[in-house]
Amino acid sequence: MAIMLTPVLKNDLAAQAIDHCIFPIIDAAEVKRDGPAIVASGTGLTIIDGAGKPHLDMISAYTRANSLGYGNQEIARAMYDQMVKMHYAGTVSIVTEPMVQLARSLAELTPGKLSRAFFVSGGSEAVESAVKIAKQYQVGSGKKPHAYKIISRWNAYHGATAGAMALTNHLSVANTPDPAMPGVSKIPNPSCYRNPFGMAEDEYFEFCANYLEQQILHEGPELVAAFIGEPVMQANGTQIPSKAYWQRVREICSKYGVMLIIDEVICCFGRTGAWFATEHFGIEPDIMTMAKALTAGYAPMGAVMTTEAIADAIPHFRHVHTFSGHAGCAAAANAVIAIKKREGLIDKAYDNGVYFLAALKDKLTDLPSVGDIRGIGHWHAVDFTSNKKTKALPEPRMVKAIADKMKSLGVLVGAAGTAIEVAPGLIATREDFDRTVDAFKEAIVAIAKDYEIAAA
Repeated sequence: MAIMLTPVLKNDLAAQAIDHCIFPIIDAAEVKRDGPAIVASGTGLTIIDGAGKPHLDMISAYTRANSLGYGNQEIARAMYDQMVKMHYAGTVSIVTEPMVQLARSLAELTPGKLSRAFFVSGGSEAVESAVKIAKQYQVGSGKKPHAYKIISRWNAYHGATAGAMALTNHLSVANTPDPAMPGVSKIPNPSCYRNPFGMAEDEYFEFCANYLEQQILHEGPELVAAFIGEPVMQANGTQIPSKAYWQRVREICSKYGVMLIIDEVICCFGRTGAWFATEHFGIEPDIMTMAKALTAGYAPMGAVMTTEAIADAIPHFRHVHTFSGHAGCAAAANAVIAIKKREGLIDKAYDNGVYFLAALKDKLTDLPSVGDIRGIGHWHAVDFTSNKKTKALPEPRMVKAIADKMKSLGVLVGAAGTAIEVAPGLIATREDFDRTVDAFKEAIVAIAKDYEIAAA
């Protein structure tokens, strides 16, 4: 669902956009009817739309990528300085200083034995590359010469390119009738608030982890190359599993020689109050993807990390991207890492998350339409219901209406299924969080009264 700011229908820019631009995910007829959202400028966490109205961006440009706000001159200068010196040197065996510096930094920051980096232009490419690494490792090492199957999860989002889309189970992109990549199967995801079997949360997490083992056995362990999952799932509303869930998944993957791909594209670089969300669960992935906050949205870049042992088992990596390791993008990423280290933003994000979660629960828990409040770091969700006792699904229009009401109050958030997400940049202040809590309560009280909600 796109964030719709105040539309400017009579503006030439809007008319030209309708005539010449293809808009992703959102219905084209809706854009033609309402006009596209025009963003004129931005500073910090405030963006100004085409009508001159300011908005507090508490969803990081909706993509959760903008982790350092708008108009950061330090990042822009780093990119400029590098690009006038050497903007692009090609790929294959060619490297530049900022690319190598970034690879070394990622080797230091990522958990476990991850030490080899492959750079791409974004999250979908990172996932595609991770799958290729997993499959080529299984063949190159001789351990599973025929392995081609990948296991993903229900309601997962791993990207919109063909292979990544095959791993995705989200209607925003995964609606093609033919298989985009053969050999993909999906298992239950560890949702926190609702699950299709009515189990208690810990019981359901254990069930989901053990389901992976059954799926591997069903597919044939010798044919399963990898399992992929986000440490915290975004597509169905900030789902945070237990530490035991991920440790059991790691155990199962190791038992059957299945590569564990952790997709940190959204979670990485401070979103959860850690450099990588994987750190919260005490596991070591075989392969890790990242993008979005890697450059804080200032440049299109992603990366895949793996171990020396896995990389060395692939004698000839049959994969390439034109802009892999782009020097200007790498310079942006290096500046982002430097800023986050210098300002202590990762630790601050964790502390802010504790504060915000407590404030949300204090102000919203007793509202009849609020079913669950969860989050970590700079990533939270308020999940809605039409009946607190049964956890019945809310009217879908209500969730969108609440998000739209918050927009009218000058606070941008994201509607994700039955939940509304808040995921601001790491520069968000306590005042920004307080304003968001107040906007939440005002919007819920104003909108929910128009829908049928069972008494608490």
